[in-house]
Amino acid sequence: MARLADYFVLVAFGPHPRGSGEGQGQILQRFPEKDWEDNPFPQGIELFCQPSGWQLCPERNPPTFFVAVLTDINSERHYCACLTFWEPVESTQEVVCAEDAAEKEEADEGGQVRLSSTAPAQPGQLFAPKTLVLVSRLDHTEVFRNSLGLIYAIHVEGLNVCLENVIGNLLTCTVPLAGGSQRTISLGAGDRQVIQTPLVDSLPVSRCSVALLFRQLGITNVLSLFCAALTEHKVLFLSRSYQRLADACRGLLALLFPLRYSFTYVPILPAQLLEVLSTPTPFIIGVNAAFQAETQELLDVIVADLDGGTVTVPECVHIPPLPEPLQSQTHNVLSMVLDPELELADLAFPPPTTSASSLKMQDKELRAVFLRLFAQLLQGYRWCLHIVRIHPEPVIRFHKAAFLGQRGLVEDDFLMKVLEGMAFAGFVSERGVPYRSTDLFDELVAHEVARMRADENHPHRVLRHVQELAEQLYKNENPYPAVAMHKVQRPGEASHLRRTHRPFPRLDEGTIQWIVDQAAAKMQGAPPAVKAERRTTVPSGPPMTAILERCSGPHINSARRLEVVRNCISYVFEGKMLEAKKLLPAVLRALKGRAARRCLAHELHLHVQQNRAVLDHQQFDFVVRMMNCCLQDCTSLDEHGIAAALLPLVTAFCRKLSPGVTQFAYSCVQEHVVWSTPQFWEAMFYGDVQTHIRALYLEPSDDRVSASQEVGEAQSQDDERSALDVASEQRRLWPMLSREKQQELVQKEESTVFSQAIHYANRMSYLLLPLDSSKSRLLRERAGLGDLESASNSLVTNSMAGSVAESYDTESGFEDAETCDVAGAVVRFINRFVDKVCTESGVTSDHLKGLHVMVPDIVQMHIETLEAVHRESKRLPPIQKPKLLRPRLLPGEECVLDGLRVYLLPDGREEGVGGSGGGPALLPAEGAVFLTTYRVIFTGMPTDPLVGEQVVVRSFPVAALTKEKRISVQTPVDQLLQDGLQLRSCTFQLLKMAFDEEVGSDSAELFRKQLHKLRYPPDIRNTFAFTLGSAHTPGRPPRVAKDKGPSFRTLSRNLVKNAKKTIGRQYVTRKKYNPPGWEHRGQPPPEDQEDEISVSEELEPSTLTPSSALKPSDRMTMSSLVERACCRDYQRLGLGTLSSSLSRAKSEPFRISPVNRMYAICRSYPGLLIVPQSIQDNALQRVSRCYRQNRFPVVCWRSGRSKAVLLRSGGLHGKGVVGLFKAQNAPSPGQAQADSSSLEQEKYLQAVVSSMPRFADSSGRNTLSSFSSAHMGGHGKWSSVRASGRSTGLGADVGSRLAGRDLLSTPHTNGAPSDSGFLRPQRAALYIIGDKAQLKGVRPDPLQQWELVPIEVFEARQVKASFKKLLKACVPGCPATEPGPASFLRSLEDSEWLIQIHKLLQISVLVVELLDSGSSVLVSLEDGWDITTQVVSLVQLLSDPFYRTLEGFRLLVEKEWLSFGHRFSHRGAHTPAGQSSGFTPVFLQFLDCVHQVHLQFPMEFEFSQFYLKFLGYHHASRRFRTFLLDSDYERIELGLLYEEKGERRAQVACRSVWEYVDRLSKRTPMFYNYTYAPEDTEVLRPYSNVSNLKVWDFYTEETLAEGPPYDWELAQGPPEPPEEERPDGGAPQSRRRVVWPCYDSRPRVQPDAISRLLEELQRLETELGRPERWKDAWDRVKAAQRLESRQDGRGTPSSLLVSTVPHHRRSLGVYLQEGPVGSTLSLSLDSDQSSGSTTSSSRQAARRSTSTLYSQFQTAESENRSYEGTLYKKGAFMKPWKARWFVLDKTKHQLRYYDHRVDTECKGVIDLAEVEAVAPGTPTIGAPKTVDEKAFFDVKTTRRVYNFCAQDVPSAQQWVDRIQSCLSDA
Repeated sequence: MARLADYFVLVAFGPHPRGSGEGQGQILQRFPEKDWEDNPFPQGIELFCQPSGWQLCPERNPPTFFVAVLTDINSERHYCACLTFWEPVESTQEVVCAEDAAEKEEADEGGQVRLSSTAPAQPGQLFAPKTLVLVSRLDHTEVFRNSLGLIYAIHVEGLNVCLENVIGNLLTCTVPLAGGSQRTISLGAGDRQVIQTPLVDSLPVSRCSVALLFRQLGITNVLSLFCAALTEHKVLFLSRSYQRLADACRGLLALLFPLRYSFTYVPILPAQLLEVLSTPTPFIIGVNAAFQAETQELLDVIVADLDGGTVTVPECVHIPPLPEPLQSQTHNVLSMVLDPELELADLAFPPPTTSASSLKMQDKELRAVFLRLFAQLLQGYRWCLHIVRIHPEPVIRFHKAAFLGQRGLVEDDFLMKVLEGMAFAGFVSERGVPYRSTDLFDELVAHEVARMRADENHPHRVLRHVQELAEQLYKNENPYPAVAMHKVQRPGEASHLRRTHRPFPRLDEGTIQWIVDQAAAKMQGAPPAVKAERRTTVPSGPPMTAILERCSGPHINSARRLEVVRNCISYVFEGKMLEAKKLLPAVLRALKGRAARRCLAHELHLHVQQNRAVLDHQQFDFVVRMMNCCLQDCTSLDEHGIAAALLPLVTAFCRKLSPGVTQFAYSCVQEHVVWSTPQFWEAMFYGDVQTHIRALYLEPSDDRVSASQEVGEAQSQDDERSALDVASEQRRLWPMLSREKQQELVQKEESTVFSQAIHYANRMSYLLLPLDSSKSRLLRERAGLGDLESASNSLVTNSMAGSVAESYDTESGFEDAETCDVAGAVVRFINRFVDKVCTESGVTSDHLKGLHVMVPDIVQMHIETLEAVHRESKRLPPIQKPKLLRPRLLPGEECVLDGLRVYLLPDGREEGVGGSGGGPALLPAEGAVFLTTYRVIFTGMPTDPLVGEQVVVRSFPVAALTKEKRISVQTPVDQLLQDGLQLRSCTFQLLKMAFDEEVGSDSAELFRKQLHKLRYPPDIRNTFAFTLGSAHTPGRPPRVAKDKGPSFRTLSRNLVKNAKKTIGRQYVTRKKYNPPGWEHRGQPPPEDQEDEISVSEELEPSTLTPSSALKPSDRMTMSSLVERACCRDYQRLGLGTLSSSLSRAKSEPFRISPVNRMYAICRSYPGLLIVPQSIQDNALQRVSRCYRQNRFPVVCWRSGRSKAVLLRSGGLHGKGVVGLFKAQNAPSPGQAQADSSSLEQEKYLQAVVSSMPRFADSSGRNTLSSFSSAHMGGHGKWSSVRASGRSTGLGADVGSRLAGRDLLSTPHTNGAPSDSGFLRPQRAALYIIGDKAQLKGVRPDPLQQWELVPIEVFEARQVKASFKKLLKACVPGCPATEPGPASFLRSLEDSEWLIQIHKLLQISVLVVELLDSGSSVLVSLEDGWDITTQVVSLVQLLSDPFYRTLEGFRLLVEKEWLSFGHRFSHRGAHTPAGQSSGFTPVFLQFLDCVHQVHLQFPMEFEFSQFYLKFLGYHHASRRFRTFLLDSDYERIELGLLYEEKGERRAQVACRSVWEYVDRLSKRTPMFYNYTYAPEDTEVLRPYSNVSNLKVWDFYTEETLAEGPPYDWELAQGPPEPPEEERPDGGAPQSRRRVVWPCYDSRPRVQPDAISRLLEELQRLETELGRPERWKDAWDRVKAAQRLESRQDGRGTPSSLLVSTVPHHRRSLGVYLQEGPVGSTLSLSLDSDQSSGSTTSSSRQAARRSTSTLYSQFQTAESENRSYEGTLYKKGAFMKPWKARWFVLDKTKHQLRYYDHRVDTECKGVIDLAEVEAVAPGTPTIGAPKTVDEKAFFDVKTTRRVYNFCAQDVPSAQQWVDRIQSCLSDA
């Protein structure tokens, strides 16, 4: 029983002591006046009576009532029921207060105070509040309202009842606390009230507060407040009603059940205490809405406005939501409870409305929803309780990590915060007790879980469950619903407005005190009414399950995977190491999954006997590796108990190092974050303590029956009992035990805990002290021992720490200090742990002191043991690693650094990891990296044992290295974090290597330095191409590189000397390749321009003017020059003679000029140049001034058909540069000279035009409108071939500009108006293709014989950037995030490489077209050595079939790329000077263009695709001298250009790539294209759209069996295996072998049919002793084939080899035709916007599809022409019948028709797959008259009906039969 009310207080208004306008509360009377002993009077009660402040009021307000809650220091809540009414103020009080108020107002308004001697005129009566307060510890709001109301009614109505008696009775009334009893009370005023107590005290009483809260705020808002309160945020309620504030707070607390809110809880906060809101701790507070403004600046408070129905969450606050699916389920159930009609709203025939449940019932239903929610959230929580002590009081800890792990909510923010919160800690200590009274929640969480899981998807069953729970909650609050018979006197209506009020009387203290005393005396006599609690063992319920079964791909463990783990472990312990090794990678992969890790721990447990398992070294390594793999995925909390399961094992598994020295597994698994986490150790400790304490009480006691059978039964029962069950039993028996027995049990428990603490101090020292004290710093950083709060996240493992050689050296002097330091850190860590757990589990202080003394000794002892272990472990032989495989080297290639052990890691190409190609993963591979004078080579074996004994080789030339970066990676086997190196090469190889732990950092650094030295040699002479032939050739003494033999020397000296005289010394500088103008010539060189090329001769000051006469000394030079490729080609093209006399060859328009033989005019040009016959040599020097690098226009090719010439030059000098030259003081007057040079330029161009036969006579021809420079502007008619952006380049308007065709009708596509004056009837004789930026200032030719074509081209730096991205796309460097082709294609597109290829092809096709039409073209772009070279070479290749042969292509490259000075060294970054500029593959881009043309015209090229790849690889490899240096001049300087003849040369290895190709071609046909069948007159016009371009497989393919296949000698076979591993048995060799697409070179392993036949032929011929070259055999076969075909009498040979089946790609791309106005040039490029002329577009429409393989390579006609003949075919609607030649093709399953029999261009195709029927037909209008009706037949396809007519009836029948048989065959 308890007092209903503790105190009755009367509080009235009193003036403020400081005289302010506000008053303050004054306690007039309180009863009893003495405090109760068990319950002191709460202070500050007057503040809570008027929370908004004490103020006078001008009118009499109705009485108000609310209940405020105060919390005392012991967290006891006091309910203060306040009834306030207003009384008129007495006069004196009134005057004082009114004056105060008036003064205050005036002060506020005017700032001045008006003093008044007389009282002011009365504005009206004022009223003061007075409050009756009842203070109680019980929460009976209605009883308080009734009781105070009765007292007020007696006072107001003047009833004849003594107030003192009523108040006395109220204070002495006692009521039962709980248990569902009811009590009727009366206060002695003829009243009666019934008080009901709830059935179970622990369930909160909510009345209607929860339902009201939902009504005011809505579901989502209440759920946020619920989560906010649970996760300890600050919640503030606002309302104008105090009662509502109190109800809202009460409702929120009721929702939190079974958790109790343990922070600040003030439902009604007085205004004077508003600063409480800025407290840092969480709270739930209610404040009157009037003070809303004061709450605005609170940053971290969630504000719920009850009147407005809003919840405001500040930005800085994150409320974690409930975990899904609970969030959505709860939301749905709440809406079903609150709005039952929502489900029926859409029904067509809604049922009659059901009555909604009453507010009280709805309140309980809402609470039931939250009760279910908690049961689902905390389901199985009792399985995670650790009972640490049972007596004298239970000590219980909750294993939070295990709970989260088993529920699958490790990542969940909400549950994590709830479990860490104070409320949950209270929940554990209150509800964790195993023996206590239970309530609804305990039953729900124990017994209803299965039902809740089953009901999840059945809303109506959920609702039914909710209603059942609601019934129970309602019954708990209202056990006797019928007996609510209250009878209480109430004051009359509007009684507060009566004027005749007398003030509330002063009560007689004596009377009330006497009544209270009487009652107290009576109570003392009566026995205390203690309600016996029904205590039971709390049920644990079913074990927990995950809230949401998450299936995360690789981490689900199938039974098969667990089987693999078990097998591997059994192999290890059976000593079958080879088997275990094979399974290990699969096991390590499986161990990513939780079940496999548990399985591993379980299996290892089985192999431990008596806490010890001694293993041999290999077994030990295996076990340690698997443990490390398990532990590396453990978080610091170890949610899944993996570390906990392994902890006993790491101290059990060991190996003997030497007699008396044993190494345990713990010394090799220390570096995991979990060991340095205090929470992990605490959970482990409590778990072990629980096990021991349970065992303590389960020990069979003496008085047990000793019959073995019964003991066995008892034992099995005991085994099933959990620790909580045991504890519950013990708590039940505790009161019955004697005092001594109780003492004994407490002591036993305490010593159990103490012994565990010692055990754990040892365990912790094992796992925290590193094996090697020199690693102390390392460990401290990783394990975070220095600062335990910051447990590190490093998941680094150190397996086999024992067998790692001394990799961490320490200075011996610091060793001791370091050791002490680490020991100190470990001691502090263990002491903190011991303090915490011992204090919590009640260890005596003596024992605790003893422990603190013990810990340092334990640590010190362990350190001494470890020293011996460390010493011995270093003596262990290192782990047997695979023998290094030596790579094969080229002749002359030498090893610079011997193999460093590395792991080669996957680089993102799918092939190497067994991706798209299939097969097991070849990478990662374990082996070594070698550095030679020529290459970086990796050789090794895959780490995946399933691959077998395959050797992996990946190499690239040192010269091809483009990027090298250090990386830190995990080694694939041990998962150690190691330093690595990533090397990327421009030959599309990538070495991503992790150094083995035995490779010191200095070795790795040495490797990098040597690599760098070889990559960028100080001089070009140090490259492999030079050192190969001289210093390292075997069998000959090394010779100094400079000594090139006398004839070389004379020649070089001669040339260089003369050149230097001519040029002046500064010209030779190699710093930057921008030669100054000729005006600089006589000046002495500046100091800093030091000549880097050593030349023996002094510089002679006199300069040499180039003259046409040859001096005798130069003759040798000349003869050498004439032998060069250029000259040979000029003679082939008939481009002039080497003669200076004009008279001799007037007829020839061009001549070969030796003006540059000394490289005086232009150092990057060849010595002999083709210039117009009419231009004198001395004029050339002036012309050259106008062009960049002095590269003036020279002829490089002439069309045999149209006689148009192709010229090339550098770009024109910009205005600024010309101006610069003018400013220099020059020998002749500057202005005149500049003018003369530009005049010379015009003369020169005029001479070029005149030298063309078509235009020679038309020099005086008049033309249309002037060519104003406006047309050269941005919106000129040429538009631009944009380099930026992704436009398609030459748009339609380029074509129209050239054609002048669609200008007549439509405006331009780009919006420029059509300019009729711009038309010209005649094409220009010369088109100058130049950079848009340069051509701006060029004067157009007034006679318009030449025309400028400004285009935008990309620069070299854009090529470089694009190539960089292409490299990244093809060899990403790391596995793709999203596997599949999409990411590759995306990055390929980003690189814009194909767009640049498209541009080049497009410009080239344009130039080809112009040349073909008879106009000459001058390509004058950039400096004339990059894009110019690409375009000029491509144009010649497309126009001239000679260049498509092996010899011709060589000539083309030698002429255009080598002689005309493409800067190979600069672009390939061959020297330190080029290092900064980086690798720019201009030549490779050209080869890619050739490859694209080759793909489209496979029968036009004599060389194969392999030839192009070969050149692409070796132009960057520096194996040959061909592609070194930047110009012929530099090659002459080094004596490279004119190799010596004679015997000396025979021994030298191939220095030239061409020589090598020649040699190789004799041996093998790999450079030859078997499908080569050229047409002599063919001009190729390839498609250039990006959609027609293919990615070159040179970029993407690789063979890991032998490395790149371009060094033929190396590719003959894999590296030899080491001697021991050679198979000795003579097993029969099978001819079959497995071919892996990514590993083997498929062309080699599976040669094509022709290669195979040729090989076979060669083998047989060799056996016969008359070896024949493949080429001879091939030529013989071809000749025989031709002969056969002639004898057949057919015009067309029927051979596979020489097929003249027409290419579908002959002459596509650009068409020339005669346009409407004179002869115009119509350009129709492969773009959709091509100019809209009907002829051109119809021709395009007739193009055949490129999609089928058949149309590219058509085999002999006999094979695929099943039946052929003439048929008449009816055209489309209104079209006549026409005779066509029809071919029925069974192979392709189609019926084709041609115009004539001899035609090769097919007019149309009927696909037989679409044919539905063949039926007899009828003649229609226009059918052939003479033919019989029965000769007509129809072929019906899915699209249309074709009408045919044969020549007679039998042939018609034959056609129908043939077609039918084709259909039936299919």
